[in-house]
Amino acid sequence: MVRSSGRVLVVRSFSLLACVALATSPATGQAAEKAAPVFVDGQAQVVEAFKDKKAWLQYDLWVETSFDSDGDGEPDRVHVDVTRQAQTESEGLKVPVIYETSPYFSGTGASDSQYFWDPKQELGEKPPKRHPMPPIAFESKRPLMSRSLIDTWVPRGFAVVHSASPGTGLSEGCPTVGGSNEALAPKAVIDWLNGRAKGYTLPDGGDEVKAPWSTGMVAMTGTSYNGTLPLAAATTGVDGLMLVIPDAPNTSYYHYYRSNGLVRHPGGYMGEDVDVLYDFINSGDPERRDWCNDHVRDRMMAEGFDRRHGDYNDFWAGRDYFNALAGVKCAVFLSHGLSDWNVMPNHSIRIYEGLKALGQQPALYLHQGGHGGPPPRETMNRWFSHYLYGVDNGVEQDPRVWIVREGAKRDEPTPYADYPNPASAPVMLYLGAGGETAGSLGVEKRDKQGKEELVDDVSIAGALLANTEDSENRLIYATPTLTKPLHLSGTPRLTLRLASNRPAANLSVWLVTFPWTDSKDSDANVITRGWADPQNHDSLTKGAPLTPGKFYDLSFELVSDDQIVPEGKRIGLMIFSSDRDFTLWPPKGTKLTIDLDATSLELPIVGGPEAYGRAFEATK
Repeated sequence: MVRSSGRVLVVRSFSLLACVALATSPATGQAAEKAAPVFVDGQAQVVEAFKDKKAWLQYDLWVETSFDSDGDGEPDRVHVDVTRQAQTESEGLKVPVIYETSPYFSGTGASDSQYFWDPKQELGEKPPKRHPMPPIAFESKRPLMSRSLIDTWVPRGFAVVHSASPGTGLSEGCPTVGGSNEALAPKAVIDWLNGRAKGYTLPDGGDEVKAPWSTGMVAMTGTSYNGTLPLAAATTGVDGLMLVIPDAPNTSYYHYYRSNGLVRHPGGYMGEDVDVLYDFINSGDPERRDWCNDHVRDRMMAEGFDRRHGDYNDFWAGRDYFNALAGVKCAVFLSHGLSDWNVMPNHSIRIYEGLKALGQQPALYLHQGGHGGPPPRETMNRWFSHYLYGVDNGVEQDPRVWIVREGAKRDEPTPYADYPNPASAPVMLYLGAGGETAGSLGVEKRDKQGKEELVDDVSIAGALLANTEDSENRLIYATPTLTKPLHLSGTPRLTLRLASNRPAANLSVWLVTFPWTDSKDSDANVITRGWADPQNHDSLTKGAPLTPGKFYDLSFELVSDDQIVPEGKRIGLMIFSSDRDFTLWPPKGTKLTIDLDATSLELPIVGGPEAYGRAFEATK
């Protein structure tokens, strides 16, 4: 908490908390106020003395790390920029830091799909050769590599720091896309802010630069890759990192590029894989790029990521931050969109649940939109003020989960005690015959429903399959029409028994709503999705070719969700093979046979079976 200490006087007045430092004026002998942060209703306010941008101290430096990822025999140094108030120099003011690190600050590669993997690949076969992207033009961004966060937080009493990830921009090293250097680089910057690591004016040699103006208290935030890296830093347990607010973080590169043993691409980026992302961020020193390409992309990655099978292995395990959560000591406030089909919401939800299992108290903000969207600025302000300045504003007693309900504004989320909703309970639904048009989906399990078949044809998009009245290329099973809204909260699970006429097959499932609504939003009718490789029915780490005609049992989770399905809708389960928007594109013709009597869908329903039953009661 902010307390009286030395020459700092804390004034409390109802909702106002103001820190006023006193100094004696040589001319008058009277006490003169020094500029200091001001807090109202638990939030840092804009301070007039901090607003003058021309007075801000802005410069760059290089922080020495503990690793040598580019093989030159010297510890890598990462490029850092600093923006702080003039008073940190003229008045001895010490301030905490809001810090963002990124591989994107110094330019990126081509997004042209010709440099991605060709998804036209027979399952289990060697993929077609990929052409590396053209080299990224080298940029020298000095003294600032980014202006994000500065205008918002410097006037409120925080310094802002940025750094370029290893092997990007003016940072030394190699990009590794989830390798250990991506966690250790921001750790080194935080160590520098605490006097434990050295900074220099040059990437080689140079004068030492220190940070006596820093309190040592640091918070990290960012979106997407920039949201991944705060969590990476947190897993190191570095002292001084008090808080991370990752927005739409990629917490597992396996779950980003694979799904239950299946090669699966992030939504909107067909053919992307970990080596493609490497090319996309490889903006560092051109003189070291050949070495990095050879050792990182063409050896380590090529030997590890395996586009033939999609099994989970040591390469992927080393890029899964869930496996390192025991190192996290700071506060964690995760943010994610429930309709994010690029970095899917499971990435944040699994970390939230994993931290809870370790006895921590993370927080979670979920909205109904797509990729990116941090918590409201006022909420972030309260968290920064509490964890960096010790303001007693009650954030630790706040609800742990905030969800923006359908149609609500992003800054008007609904509070919940937990995720999934504590009132959520599983409801088991069973399939009834008729899937070529629309079979039934309900709580009554009827025997002898038999087996139904579908024929794979990746040329037909999933939305068209779902919106087709009759098709041999998918199977659909739907509930009756809802007469009351139904709240889903949690992670659905599909259990099924299937056979394939080929040794390998894609398996895709969508949970959708009917009647289908025409919308500019292609996902407007999609509740959630899931994908799996039947070859991994027994093990995620070791798949095996299927015996044609033999039935296999498998069970897997769909993407987590929290959604209120309105009355007048039916919930439909669509089972098909290749998903044109996400999976590989094998030649058409693979036939899947589903045993309806051994297939079920577990839905997490707020209110459980009773609420599910009431949602279909006849309207009086």
